[in-house]
Amino acid sequence: MTRPTDSSASIAPASAHTDHFARDHLPPPELWPELRFDLPELQYPPRLNCVAELLDGAADVDGRTAILGEHASWSYAALRERVDRIAHVLRGPMGLEAGNRVLLRGANNPMMAACILAVIKAGCIAVPTMPLLRARELSAIAGKSQINAVLCAESLRAELEAVDPPLPPAVRANTLWFGGESCQLEAMMAAQPARFEAVDTAADDVCLISFTSGTTGIPKGTMHFHRDVLAICDCFPRSVLRSRPSDVFIGTPPLAFTFGLGGLLLFPLRVGAAAVLLEKLTPETLLKAIEKYRATVCFTAPTFYRQMAQMAGDCDLASLLASVSAGEALPPATREAWRRATGLEMIDGIGATELLHIFISAAGDQVRAGATGKPVPGYQACILGQDGKPVGPGVIGRLAVKGPTGCRYLADARQRDYVLDGWNLTGDAYEMDADGYFYYRSRTDDMIISAGYNIAGPEVEDALLRHPAVAECGVIGRADEERGQIVEAHVVLKPEVAPSPQLAAQLQDFVKQQIAPYKYPRSIRFLKALPRTETGKLQRFKLRTENP
Repeated sequence: MTRPTDSSASIAPASAHTDHFARDHLPPPELWPELRFDLPELQYPPRLNCVAELLDGAADVDGRTAILGEHASWSYAALRERVDRIAHVLRGPMGLEAGNRVLLRGANNPMMAACILAVIKAGCIAVPTMPLLRARELSAIAGKSQINAVLCAESLRAELEAVDPPLPPAVRANTLWFGGESCQLEAMMAAQPARFEAVDTAADDVCLISFTSGTTGIPKGTMHFHRDVLAICDCFPRSVLRSRPSDVFIGTPPLAFTFGLGGLLLFPLRVGAAAVLLEKLTPETLLKAIEKYRATVCFTAPTFYRQMAQMAGDCDLASLLASVSAGEALPPATREAWRRATGLEMIDGIGATELLHIFISAAGDQVRAGATGKPVPGYQACILGQDGKPVGPGVIGRLAVKGPTGCRYLADARQRDYVLDGWNLTGDAYEMDADGYFYYRSRTDDMIISAGYNIAGPEVEDALLRHPAVAECGVIGRADEERGQIVEAHVVLKPEVAPSPQLAAQLQDFVKQQIAPYKYPRSIRFLKALPRTETGKLQRFKLRTENP
């Protein structure tokens, strides 16, 4: 496998991490994908702190707005001050060292953004988690990343405190709450200096561990370097979105999703633009927020765009210049409805947590009906056949990608499944045409993509099987016009239990109490038996082909 030779890909002379956990748990280099840095803007120096690059220069520009929230509006200077005070808390009173992992929990708001940036600027590693995750899921993430500290919104305290087994005493002692009544973190920030010198990290020091659920439901930690954070800012938003300092970014993906982290925080910071961070948005309130804040760039999933198209006429969306769709396949009908409602051509894109953000997309007159687009400058893509070799146009196969970012799982044997001959295998089945446009066809694994969320069927099955009435179950994704797919559970009850609509509702509520509520089965079908092979393996394809 060819390895890049430019400076941005070279191993930095020395890691700044004194806690070597992350570097020690990277996959062996021979299992990494090929990393390419073909563009001039991707030539990063060996030593690099990405937050210093994103924030410190812009903070010296008087009055420029960085983040707009429901109850706060921060300039770049105000954001830097808060980030720096939090960094001092981390390295001072909390006693953290470079390379320590910090679990982060919070909704999309200015304080959550400041915490993420501070952790990275302080030389630590951010481990963001979605607000909807339950205690069992948090336990798996905390254990796998061996966290050293927690910064958590007061409103999300209950699930964190319910983690079983409890967090180690040292981690509990290094847990701070922000927002709400206690405001522990805010009180400690007030006593800290207003400026913090960014830790002199290596470009290939890990700064972010983002977790994604695989088809087994066992979380996978994707490890990203300081240079990766800048690379995603210097590819899609530069070449396709063409971001400007005058832009105002808005959207729905959580900052704990790499889609949201990039689109709603990193991308605007890279060009000195503004980000609107709001909690619990609905299609209606997102439209109103676009009007209120005069947003120019919107990031959300097709599910939201479908609903927003029906209400767009009631709001002034004249400020909106670009709308980005990712997280699930974009149906042509949704693209057309949005165009009719707003006059905007949707920017579709496909990304992956493993590669951090969007790597195939198209905008403006480069859009082709039904296609996701072409590889974003800086990335390459092809379709692999069953033999693992690239195939020509018109053949459906496995989508394979390479570029400046790539898959590096945290201590996970599934690294071998994601990387093949230097290519990242995204788990998507695609087809390429003669002009190099890529067309999504399906998922190649059992992942369910519903309203932009990735949901692993086996994880939902595990939750259902904990109910005393359930003997067996099989979970699949069922096509749905509104959400792309819905989670559908096929349940075999124990002999003494009778099926009923009331029981179905109880099972749905039961799942919501165990794992993130968006993963619950919206459809439950009771069966007498599940289709299995002679060796006892569940035949999911038979569940999918049954009439709903």
